[in-house]
Amino acid sequence: MPSDFPYDVLIIGGSAAGLSAATTLGRARRRVLVLDAGQPCNRPAPHSHGFLTRDGMPPAQLTAVAREQLGTYPTVVLQAGIAVRAEAHASGYRVTTAEGATYAARKLLLATGLHDELPLIPGFAECWGRSVLHCPYCHGYEVHSQPLGVLGNGDAGFEFARLIHQWSPDVRLFTNGPTTLTAEQTALLTVHGIEVIEARITAIAHEAGQLHHVELAAGSRVPLRALFARVPFRQSSDLGARLGCELTETGLLRCDEFGRTTVPGVYAAGDNSSPLRQLMAAAASGMKAGAFINHDLIAADF
Repeated sequence: MPSDFPYDVLIIGGSAAGLSAATTLGRARRRVLVLDAGQPCNRPAPHSHGFLTRDGMPPAQLTAVAREQLGTYPTVVLQAGIAVRAEAHASGYRVTTAEGATYAARKLLLATGLHDELPLIPGFAECWGRSVLHCPYCHGYEVHSQPLGVLGNGDAGFEFARLIHQWSPDVRLFTNGPTTLTAEQTALLTVHGIEVIEARITAIAHEAGQLHHVELAAGSRVPLRALFARVPFRQSSDLGARLGCELTETGLLRCDEFGRTTVPGVYAAGDNSSPLRQLMAAAASGMKAGAFINHDLIAADF
């Protein structure tokens, strides 16, 4: 298919959100191109959980099945490529890839995900998605009732430690430096048996990504089954910002309940625009965005 094929919708990102939107739009008989760089943020995770009927399936396997099933819709094209530029033109948007190809579509859906900025703690990156975890709803059940740690401080650390306590009575909060908890928060954690450890973490000891213990600056070791951490993130792609899409205070693409960003004709779905970083939530947002993109196209044409 030629690179100037007039698509209805161009989707940037081929993980759960993008493929879900493509399925919805394909079933609406829309001409769709999915551009996928092949670098989903969940690639370190060996399994995903909480996805209805697919609990425990590796994320890559889940998306492989979705891509295979999309093959039944002749108006949907899957294309490997890294989108590096997007610009408005008379009939919609034009996207250029790092490979030099150019594609045009009436509507643009950004399903580009987020990039996690991991702390420079030895062993952290190797364990990320395996035994250093971001979401108890995704991974908490597999480590329930075992010694767990939470990396955090202040209000966010208190809230996260309180949450993880639902999965295990054996929880420690590592503030990785002087605590900024209030006296009331510290007292509540103590009442529930959650120890606050202020010593800095110098390393995470592991075997093939499976955490064994946390090493502290004082030279002590704390055995753990898993460490939960919420790390800073940034948008995986700057296309939204360069198109003029507004970001929220937390760095997510601002959009309404239908996936519409603040730029007409540009939509967002998945992790780049939602605090719910879970595959099923991403797939749901992609389906919803796809349906409303189709609705907006009909409203424009009818």
